[in-house]
Amino acid sequence: MSTPVERAGRAAQPPTPLGVAVDRFLTWLRVERACAPSTIEHYAHALALLTERAEREQVAHWSALPAAQLQALLASLHRERGHAPSTLRGFASAWRSFFRFLAREGEVVVNPADALRTPRLRRKLPEVLDTDEMAQLVEVPGDDPEAVRDRALLELLYSSGLRVSELCGVRWRDFEAGGELLRVTGKGSKTRIVPVGAKARAALDALREQDHGHADDPLVRGARGRPLTPNGVRARLKRRAQEQGVWKRVYPHLLRHSCASHLLESSGDLRAVQELLGHADIGTTQIYTHLDFQHLARVYDAAHPRARRRGGKGES
Repeated sequence: MSTPVERAGRAAQPPTPLGVAVDRFLTWLRVERACAPSTIEHYAHALALLTERAEREQVAHWSALPAAQLQALLASLHRERGHAPSTLRGFASAWRSFFRFLAREGEVVVNPADALRTPRLRRKLPEVLDTDEMAQLVEVPGDDPEAVRDRALLELLYSSGLRVSELCGVRWRDFEAGGELLRVTGKGSKTRIVPVGAKARAALDALREQDHGHADDPLVRGARGRPLTPNGVRARLKRRAQEQGVWKRVYPHLLRHSCASHLLESSGDLRAVQELLGHADIGTTQIYTHLDFQHLARVYDAAHPRARRRGGKGES
């Protein structure tokens, strides 16, 4: 085991060519791509694992790293550290992005991560509340300040399918067209316009009247007037769900899932739901078509005369 002096000595050493390239890439993500700190942290972790492996194999430059080493690292992370398939796919994606950056910089000719084989994901269908449960949750009784705030918070999350980070970033100036539209900044600092439903607008009007909200004020504030954090929103939702008698586990993304599922169930317009949610890839939105199919199957089984069972056996 190394001593503190040895560790300090290593820390004082100048960065290796491998580390310099990684630092340039992370700076590019932060400055040029304006990535969120959590995204940069993910890339940094993935590349730290890769750098450790490359240095152990005495690779002097990223252009000398064979693709087989990447595949071996991925396998060992799965076998020895027990990382889930979704985590391994995240590492592989980070490595591909890094080597694409190096290729643009002229430091590598071939991207060794392009041929990486990653484990398949077992696609888990998102949880949703049905329309009755949703109504029970958002119809918060009372006119006290907390009730007014929580009613607006719940109605907007469900009406516009916002991520919790997007909700916490909303200011009153972001509303347009008399409050019927909202400009939100989502993943990758991408901006989109989302509609705001009539019940959400009514709840927001009550909140603004109560809080005397000015254009630059945050929409959602805590008891002391400070912006409510994502964890604060989660705590509010958990408490409200219990008070409203909704006994499922309620969290902000559940309202986003429910919004998407109910819209798709009513309209069948996958592209519109993609735009609302701000999904870059429609494949992400398509998960909700599986939920819609489940609903259709239940309706069919309950209503179609040829689907009804007699004596425990279905008719042919």
